[in-house]
Amino acid sequence: MAAKAVIRLTAAITIFAASAMAQTNDPNLTQAEIDCLNRGSAANADCAKDGGGVKDGGKAPAPGTTGAVFLPGLIVDLFPNPTAVTGAPIPPGNTAAPPSAPPSGAPATQAAAPGGPVVAPTDLVATEPRRAVIGDFVPDEVLVTINGDAGAVQQIAASFGLEIRSQRQSRLLGNTLVRFGIPDGRPVGVVLAQLAANGRILRREANHVYALQQAASIVNYAFERIALDANAASGENVRVGVIDTGIDDSNPALSGVIAGQFDAMPDVPIKARDHGTSVDGLIAGTGAFKGMAPGARIYHARAFEGGKSTMDVILSALDWAAEQDVRIINMSFVGPKNDLLGIACRNARALGTVLVAAAGNNGPKAPYGYPAAFDGVIAVTATDAKDGLMPQANRGAYVFISAPGVEMVAPSGAGSDVVTGTSFAAAIVTGAIANLLHAAPDRSADWVEKALAATAKDLGPKGRDNDFGFGLLDTKAAEAAKN
Repeated sequence: MAAKAVIRLTAAITIFAASAMAQTNDPNLTQAEIDCLNRGSAANADCAKDGGGVKDGGKAPAPGTTGAVFLPGLIVDLFPNPTAVTGAPIPPGNTAAPPSAPPSGAPATQAAAPGGPVVAPTDLVATEPRRAVIGDFVPDEVLVTINGDAGAVQQIAASFGLEIRSQRQSRLLGNTLVRFGIPDGRPVGVVLAQLAANGRILRREANHVYALQQAASIVNYAFERIALDANAASGENVRVGVIDTGIDDSNPALSGVIAGQFDAMPDVPIKARDHGTSVDGLIAGTGAFKGMAPGARIYHARAFEGGKSTMDVILSALDWAAEQDVRIINMSFVGPKNDLLGIACRNARALGTVLVAAAGNNGPKAPYGYPAAFDGVIAVTATDAKDGLMPQANRGAYVFISAPGVEMVAPSGAGSDVVTGTSFAAAIVTGAIANLLHAAPDRSADWVEKALAATAKDLGPKGRDNDFGFGLLDTKAAEAAKN
């Protein structure tokens, strides 16, 4: 190249970990005991005084019981982090009931026509807009799911001295999701503990803050490495949901690619478009930046700005994607374990949706990243042109499969960029799965997961390992897998 290339780093979407978050390597500790070690991140919360902070033989209190509530620290971004520490075992899966249909009277969101306006939530009752914050979670808000109507929401607000900042019916959570404000300065941990006394409240969580990262060869080597014929690749008419930043839909690589858009944070101006544009382009780009699955129909939800998002915004985007009847949802972000996100992922999978997520770029000693670490989510790590593991990649038993994600050319904003990160490896896997579903639309999410695992090219120690998962994605072998 005549001119020296300027490489911008672009990475995956994640969350920052509180520096005070305690960590342990003891595999025998329960999640509740680990939470007690992390009590520094929970405002004014305290553990039990019986040595480990957990009573009843080391078991955590059952959901809905009273007592101290500990807020999980946020996970570090997807770049190497000198303070990252060894992760804990994956907590057991959520056992939530499958989703219920939205109430017949609930307004439905409508997808925008290609090139048309971006859809904003229509069933959102908001009295105060979301605002940018710095820290682990919004300091004066909590999220709860409620078994009841608007009257019940009003009663709970009055009983606990809270403000109703938004409420809507969540398809994937199956209940009313309410964002309460705390007007009197009480710590979030205290309010969460107080809310446990109300039987109409099903789940209560902090409104975690999520952060977008950008880790940014020159030739896209992904087709060759995952055994996908670039000339035959097609995801035609496969509906793919993407939750990311805003996009530049004027980029030629996205011409005819975007079937619908949704803005989960309409009151926040769009400034960042690079990350989302790169992810969509790697999945289904056209022209000079051909994606893995040309012809796939992308339903893009903007849920990140200024590198960050919150749990309520992401849940809104997930609900919208589910309403578009997408076959795959790409989630190139990483954060803490959050029960509401876990339920949403579990119920999306129950609807038959394939869930793909970035494993994280926080380094080998980083905690497990979610949603990738939830059961039923395909956690993707990143490899280079020689099948070497990206040094910044998270490690752990939740890592499912490897895919190219180091120094690839991708559309970005109005032009192109060289990108690196598990965000982009996840996009490669999403595109490959779109090819499999295009070839045989009746293939289930279970089939996809089993086929990828059974046919992956083993890269590390024999069998599944914490670095590469089952190994490098092999699209051709997966295509030939028997039902």
